Amino acid sequence: MNTKKYAAEAIGTFWLTFAGCGSAVIAAGFPQVGIGLVGVSLAFGLSVVTMAYAIGHISGCHLNPAVTIGLAAGGRFPTGQILPYVIAQVIGAIIAAALLYVIASGAPGFDVSKGFAANGFDAHSPGKYGMVACFITEVVMTMMFLFIIMGATHGKAPAGFAPLAIGLALVMIHLVSIPVTNTSVNPARSTGPALFVGGWALAQLWLFWVAPLIGGALGGVIYRWLSEEPAGVVEGLKRA
Repeated sequence: MNTKKYAAEAIGTFWLTFAGCGSAVIAAGFPQVGIGLVGVSLAFGLSVVTMAYAIGHISGCHLNPAVTIGLAAGGRFPTGQILPYVIAQVIGAIIAAALLYVIASGAPGFDVSKGFAANGFDAHSPGKYGMVACFITEVVMTMMFLFIIMGATHGKAPAGFAPLAIGLALVMIHLVSIPVTNTSVNPARSTGPALFVGGWALAQLWLFWVAPLIGGALGGVIYRWLSEEPAGVVEGLKRA
């Protein structure tokens, strides 16, 4: 059963990275009909929505090391499963980036050094934002992403709508933060493209692991505190 969960995470993260980064690399600036920032934001959000309905019942559809860490911090996921989930997610993202590279390099004038949807700060931020601003952005955005995930999947939340809330949250996150960091909030998604860009992308990759993991853990802990039932009430219900 666990093998199927890991496979589902790899496939889901493949789809998120391939569809999301692919929209940026292939379609965002296409002449006359480019999808732009809004289109890329929608592509990332829709990749999560589609996979949440497809594999949510198999693996929980984390697709993101920061989500796995955040759910564990929020008491929703066993810590012993963190490492294999993260490995599966990174493998899926790398395979997606490899396939995207093969496709994108088929176009004349393709230059992987232009970014290949990699995340960066300072000179490699789309808006030239500094490291501190980028770090704060990634922490806050990932924190809120986990907060929404925890709430949308809570037992008292409206049934069946969690994938939509989570996907729309990711759209909103991208709409705000693409100009700042090209939006990570997902260390696996950042790792795949960075391996092909190399150089500066690999040198700056640390931020797109550290900041999302901190943000994910904060979001999980905060929501766990916020939604926790008072001990006295719980004990009273048990006695009743």
